[in-house]
Amino acid sequence: MPKEKLSPYRMGWMLVMFDLPVLTKAQRRTATEFRNALLEDGFFMVQFSVYTRACPDVDRMEKHAQRLQKIVPEAGNVRVLFLTDAQWTRGLCLGGGNYERNHPPDRIEMPQQIEFW
Repeated sequence: MPKEKLSPYRMGWMLVMFDLPVLTKAQRRTATEFRNALLEDGFFMVQFSVYTRACPDVDRMEKHAQRLQKIVPEAGNVRVLFLTDAQWTRGLCLGGGNYERNHPPDRIEMPQQIEFW
């Protein structure tokens, strides 16, 4: 029996963008704890203050949004977007020649949860 293909408009990506103060040692520790909590919840880093995770539906996204709400640092500014899989795949990743020369692409192993989509 063939596996049912999910609509690219049902499954999506939760995108978390944040600004956290890092002027003091305590602030840096808080920012690190926040980033580590994102990683523990299945997010991966897209850019330094931008993390994402796959969500099979909006209900799952809301569950993770509630978790985020509990761990946002007092002085933090966190934005969360939900992009459908169709929107995510249309995105572009652009880098200037100098950036690419100084930052060779890493061989990142994709989490298993993402590989099957």
